[in-house]
Amino acid sequence: MDSDNRLGAFLRARRELVRPEDVGMSGGGQRRVAGLRREEVAMLAGMSADYYVRLEQGRDKHPSEQVVTALARVFALDDEATAHLRELARPVARRRRAPHRPERASRGLTTLMAAWPNTPALVLGRHLDVLAANPLAVAVNSCSVPGVNQVRMMFLDPEARCLYPDWSVHAAETVASLRASAGTDLDDPRLTDLVGELSLKSEEFRQLWARHDIRAKTAGVKRFANPMVGEFTLSYETFAVNGAPGQMLIAYHAEPGSPSERALTLLGSMIATGDPEFQDAAARAHD
Repeated sequence: MDSDNRLGAFLRARRELVRPEDVGMSGGGQRRVAGLRREEVAMLAGMSADYYVRLEQGRDKHPSEQVVTALARVFALDDEATAHLRELARPVARRRRAPHRPERASRGLTTLMAAWPNTPALVLGRHLDVLAANPLAVAVNSCSVPGVNQVRMMFLDPEARCLYPDWSVHAAETVASLRASAGTDLDDPRLTDLVGELSLKSEEFRQLWARHDIRAKTAGVKRFANPMVGEFTLSYETFAVNGAPGQMLIAYHAEPGSPSERALTLLGSMIATGDPEFQDAAARAHD
């Protein structure tokens, strides 16, 4: 996981994603590297090629704010990725790691979600484990069953490819979200185990993880292919959970008056009336 040279790994990954033509350079001729050459990055950022090489190789790990800003401009980083680059460039004192404690959603939060019969809602931990979900969230999407790790299911469970018509888009978003949640704490044993397992079992995950994309879940739209009510589209909003660093509450909603709202209402009625296909949704949501 490049734990000894995180800054260099990030710079190398971003350099390989920039095409010469994106920065006004000729992309013709024989190029032995993907993206930009190191000397091209240095020239565009206004620094010596030797200094940039030292950054990538980990011989200099703490560039100045001016250098960070210049590199963010060359790589066209958004605010979130630039903030991550700044974190990587800061000297970090090694702290003794506290013993691992299983993450749990608070009782108050699970009670609150249970009182939302028409709003699918779930709580994710910092490694994208589903810590809690209400019955409607479970009925909408089997990736929202408590105890499921959404990254593992996305890449290793064939059902996920059926649930998400836009699987490739959501797979990339999931990996970027895991990176954002982990931040610079890549020595976390739980994260190391998860990334190691998925890198061995899924080439798609390995390639996406190597891109070093950083994108926290904030808001968006997802299409679902539900086996009972067919395809529908929901928007979602995320909220940080106070008092539980790394946890987030996700709530879904449909466009008022839309076919998707009618599909969501139908799912809710199946749960409320004890439809055999969904009679265990509440039980699974509280396991």
